[in-house]
Amino acid sequence: MRSTDAVVIGAGQAGLAISHEFTRLGIAHVVLERGRVAERWRSERWESLRLLTPNWMNGLPGQPYAGPDPDGFMTMPEVIGFLDAYAASAPVETETKVRALRSLGGAYLLETSRGTWRARVVVVATGHCGLPAVPRFAASLPPAIRQLTPSSYRNPGQLPEGGVLVVGAGASALQIAEEIAAAGRKVILSAGRHTRLPRRYRGRDIWWWMHRAGVPEDRAEDQADLARARAQPSLQLVGSTPPRDIDLGTLREMGVRVVGRMRGAAGRLAQFCDDLAENVAGAQKPLHSLLARIDPVADALDAPREDWPVPLAGFGPAPERLDLRTERIGGVVWATGYRRDNTWLRIPGLLDEAGEVRHRGGVTAAPGLYLLGLRFLRRRSSNFIGGVGADAAAIAQQAAGHLAQHAFRESGRRAA
Repeated sequence: MRSTDAVVIGAGQAGLAISHEFTRLGIAHVVLERGRVAERWRSERWESLRLLTPNWMNGLPGQPYAGPDPDGFMTMPEVIGFLDAYAASAPVETETKVRALRSLGGAYLLETSRGTWRARVVVVATGHCGLPAVPRFAASLPPAIRQLTPSSYRNPGQLPEGGVLVVGAGASALQIAEEIAAAGRKVILSAGRHTRLPRRYRGRDIWWWMHRAGVPEDRAEDQADLARARAQPSLQLVGSTPPRDIDLGTLREMGVRVVGRMRGAAGRLAQFCDDLAENVAGAQKPLHSLLARIDPVADALDAPREDWPVPLAGFGPAPERLDLRTERIGGVVWATGYRRDNTWLRIPGLLDEAGEVRHRGGVTAAPGLYLLGLRFLRRRSSNFIGGVGADAAAIAQQAAGHLAQHAFRESGRRAA
């Protein structure tokens, strides 16, 4: 068994950010990664994907973006290269999967694929995008239909012949649907609740305005419904040069057929809610709320005025049932979000009824056990590359305090 003060689980942006903070504070630690550094960016992203946030936002503690294209959007190879370089001096042990975490006499025991570790502090930094959240009724679809998720989709060529049903209305769903349609394939998009945004507004990227208006710093504790805020679909944006919009309207113009939220399947029959018009109309409320927050900031900077995007019209009524064989659907892409498998966390009382870790701002009820990198952990940007650093600094301070208290108690016992 090996021992250290702190163990970080995961070598993505969250784990590497807090490793940097632990090093700065002089806390002995190791980062355990199930695969390679930035494994999910390497093996669970499609080939054409770019970040939704402009490069100037994508710095980590001690390493802001310093490249030649601050207004561009990183490709996946660029993200991997950035994280690889950042990890060069971090104490990362790759190909080390943590199989179980248990309490051990005021500390923690980590059982891994390469032996055991003991530590007073553990930070679970495995991120928001754990396992794809595929609905149970997916199992009733015909075996001939190939089913993928954003984690397994790479490009249109891996899909079988025929049309494709894409389920979801966040950024991943729309980008994948657009790419498949651009390849000349028939696409049906099943759209639930979503958030529509323009890529640019009043002469700037929408993230520039959100940053100036303080949106990424919105605190979790100030949300009227934190669970709903954490479950909000990703913004309907795409990172591209030149910048362009993507929403249900742009997809419809490409020939994508849009239906309501998928609610079930019975063999070849796919069932949908009659809620498309409601979902499209509902997307205007958060859009208007955000632009109303931005406008005073833009006015103060004398930015040119711009009308708000008009509501999308002509969506609905949509069919509540489709015969996938008649529609010649050969593949389904489930862009329906993510869940986390926390069964390896063997700490009594740690998980809630849904299997999620109970915490407040990443601090759990188990002394010395913390979370990092989850959506809206402490603020709206908690799961972003450029937002995780503030949370990492706060959690590192919490961990340092915990270790100091333990050292004080130990010294007191030795003196007695």
